Amino acid sequence: MARLATDCSCARLARCGWVRLGPSAGNVLVMSGPRGRISLSTDRLAAFSDGVLAIAATLLVLEIAVHPPGSLLHQVLHAWPSYLAYVVSFLTIGATWLAHTALTDRLTRSDPIFLQLNLVLLLVVAFLPFPTRLVIDALHDIADERVAVTMYGLTLLAIRLMAAAMDAYARREHLYSQQEDGEELQSAQRRLLPAVIGYVIAILIGLLVPRAAVTLYFFLAVYLIVPFGEMARLLFRRP
Repeated sequence: MARLATDCSCARLARCGWVRLGPSAGNVLVMSGPRGRISLSTDRLAAFSDGVLAIAATLLVLEIAVHPPGSLLHQVLHAWPSYLAYVVSFLTIGATWLAHTALTDRLTRSDPIFLQLNLVLLLVVAFLPFPTRLVIDALHDIADERVAVTMYGLTLLAIRLMAAAMDAYARREHLYSQQEDGEELQSAQRRLLPAVIGYVIAILIGLLVPRAAVTLYFFLAVYLIVPFGEMARLLFRRP
C-alpha cells in the first residue's frame, strides 16, 4: 500500500512537471522546463556568483604595492600603474556584478546550460587579477607592455562577451519572467555593442601604444558602470 501511494505521488508530481533526480543527486525534486529540460532554482546560482565576484574584486587590492629604492613618496608615486590597473579591473568587475544582478533578478528559472555559461563567466572574472598583475609589472617594462596589455584587453572583452551570451541564452530559452525587462537590464543591453567595439579598438591600439589602450580600458570601465543616460534625464528633467 505504501509503495502504491508513493507511485501515485510520483505520478502526480510528474504530471505537474516535477522530476526527481536519482540518489546520487540527493533525490532532489526539480521542475521540468520547456523542451523537456530541467529547470533549476536561481538562488544558489546568484549566491555562488556573488561570492566569486566579491573574492575576485578583493584580490585586486593585493596587487598594489610599493617597491624601493627611493623615498616613500617617490615609491607611492612610482606605483601609479597599480592604481590605474586596480581601478579599471575593479570597475569592470563591478559592472559585471551590476549586469549579472539585473539578469538573475529577472530569471524565473535556470537550466544546466545556463549554469555552465555562468561558470565560464566566473572563470574569466576570477582570472582577471592575473593579467591585472601583468599590466602593473609591464607598464614599467616597455618590452613586455604589448603582451600584458593585449592579454588584459582580451580578458576584459571575454567578460563582456560571456555576459552577453548569458543574456542571449536566457532570452532564447525564455528563462526571464514574462514581465517587461527592468531598467538595469535594458541599460546593460544598450551598452553592450559600444563596449565590445571599444574593447576591440583598444586591443588593436594596445598593439601599437599599450599605455593608450590602458587609458581606453579605464574610460570603458567608467562608461559601463556610470549611468550617464539616467543622470542626464535627472539633471535635465523639467520640474
